[in-house]
Amino acid sequence: MANTPKLSFTRPLTRPLTRRGLIGALALAPAFPVLAQAKPRIVTILGDSITAGYGLPARDALPARLEAELNRLGGHVRVRGAGVSGDTSAAGLARVNFSVQSDTDLCLVALGGNDLLQGLDPTRTKRNLDAIIARLQARRIKVAIAGMRPPPALGRSYARDFSALFPALASKHHIVLYPDLLAGVAGNPRLNQRDGIHPNAAGVKVIVKAMAPTVLRALK
Repeated sequence: MANTPKLSFTRPLTRPLTRRGLIGALALAPAFPVLAQAKPRIVTILGDSITAGYGLPARDALPARLEAELNRLGGHVRVRGAGVSGDTSAAGLARVNFSVQSDTDLCLVALGGNDLLQGLDPTRTKRNLDAIIARLQARRIKVAIAGMRPPPALGRSYARDFSALFPALASKHHIVLYPDLLAGVAGNPRLNQRDGIHPNAAGVKVIVKAMAPTVLRALK
């Protein structure tokens, strides 16, 4: 009978790690934990042609400039523009539910300019803005509001009633108010386009520089 060859087993290339060996291996591992980067907070501006960036390239429009300024101040924010040229407060109310997405942390309501240009009853404007704020708060979205100060040429009584509606709404809903969207810009030819209504790129910079701290406060 032929000799049966002896079975042989290949020796494993590696040995099971002892406790000491495991500790040593872990000591050699990179000491840099993987950190999950926080998502930026979302600010949506519900507005009209100024928010839409009428007459300006996107990089110079209000949403892009405000985002840059907020991030410069350490806000870690993404700004979405939800502006439609020509929108009144009534038009904003009609589209608020689909224009302001559900992941919005703060909605800055910047409507009323076209109501003012059309000489609409401030009571109607106030009612529309009140409903917009209520709908957003019902969705658990923080709200801030930007006011608008009409020129005295429209009439003292009208200007007074229109100006007063914004602080009244802010007080009623306990939200942050930026008193005048066009503060420092309105009436200045160097900061407005030829129509004298819409801010140019320099005007937008003035607006966001003044507005950004208020928006940050509202986010907190």
